[in-house]
Amino acid sequence: RDLAKIVANFHDQTPSNEYITSFGNIEIIKKSIEHNYQLTESYIEIAQTQEQYQETKSFTDRFFVEKEELFLARKKKNKIKECHGDLHLKNICLWNNQIQLFDRIEFNEEFRFIDTMSEIAFTVMDLEARGRRDLSNIFLNTYLEYTGDWSGLTVLPLYLTRQAYVRAKVTSMLLDDPNISSQEKQAAIQTASHYYRLAWQYTKPSQGCIILMSGLSGSGKTTVANYLAQLINAIQIRSDAVRKHLAKIPLTETGTADLYSPQRTEQTYKHLLELGEMVCDQGFKVILDAKFDRSYWREQAIKIAHKNQIPLYILHCHAPLDKLRDRLDQRQGDISDATANLLHQQQATAEPFNNREQSYIISVDTSTDWQTQIDLWSKSLN
Repeated sequence: RDLAKIVANFHDQTPSNEYITSFGNIEIIKKSIEHNYQLTESYIEIAQTQEQYQETKSFTDRFFVEKEELFLARKKKNKIKECHGDLHLKNICLWNNQIQLFDRIEFNEEFRFIDTMSEIAFTVMDLEARGRRDLSNIFLNTYLEYTGDWSGLTVLPLYLTRQAYVRAKVTSMLLDDPNISSQEKQAAIQTASHYYRLAWQYTKPSQGCIILMSGLSGSGKTTVANYLAQLINAIQIRSDAVRKHLAKIPLTETGTADLYSPQRTEQTYKHLLELGEMVCDQGFKVILDAKFDRSYWREQAIKIAHKNQIPLYILHCHAPLDKLRDRLDQRQGDISDATANLLHQQQATAEPFNNREQSYIISVDTSTDWQTQIDLWSKSLN
């Protein structure tokens, strides 16, 4: 989480201008990716299969043809910036108890002037490549929460594929070195094959789903959502973050009463559901982390699920009232502004689930061993 916040802050502060933004042109990105394929043809049937090569290339070719408007949208949102350019794990360290990013690309503007989501993809991919999908999920969700750049998920599959392929290419080139031993060559083939396979896997379509969290403040919605997101590699979107991004205030700043007005709440839920639909449309599982205490908003989620023919679940978290109070009294360092004083009002205004909603509900008592329940249930989603 700390790494994600550092990178989010870096991307917020790092410059952009018309010249830097021009590197987000689809022709430049396409040329760079095409060059990678040309350089790796000689490693087919050595470190990657013909099938992997063709299907990975077909995916990126189609992406450029079918989703050209996404690259223009990223430029308009000022997401092409002077980035680090090589943010894999070997260029990140803990020094004097502080996270340091080093070995920034200085020699090549095309590598450095990139979409911030391309940069993030390098770290996400490398964590997954090393068997830590849980950490990649935490990193990605924290970055998205602090930047509000959930729309960047529309281009993430392309950049994940690219970054895995780049690591495969760089490792494959070791095979051309006449000075390395056969043992070193075998190790390089194994590592390159791993990254080629990962690049190929990123191209595979997946079925999205929407999971609504529900429950009073302090019921454990976010704790359960965090845990579940890592289990199923879902995108978690918190209403608290959406609300503050819409109001253009820092996540760590306590909101005024106006932030929680009926109008603001309506804007928040409307945008939350729009984001959920957009993210799910990209094939991601998405957890919408909010109270969802109004039947109207639950009904809107059901309509979205039916329209897009995607699964929908409602995880209703609950615990004894005194437990909720204790949790809220002890809460520190969280972006939520909820306090124990709000509980009675929330209880009085929460609308019960109707008959239609009952079939979507999974009840989670967070005062008991809820992790075991979530572990078992999550297996049906993977």
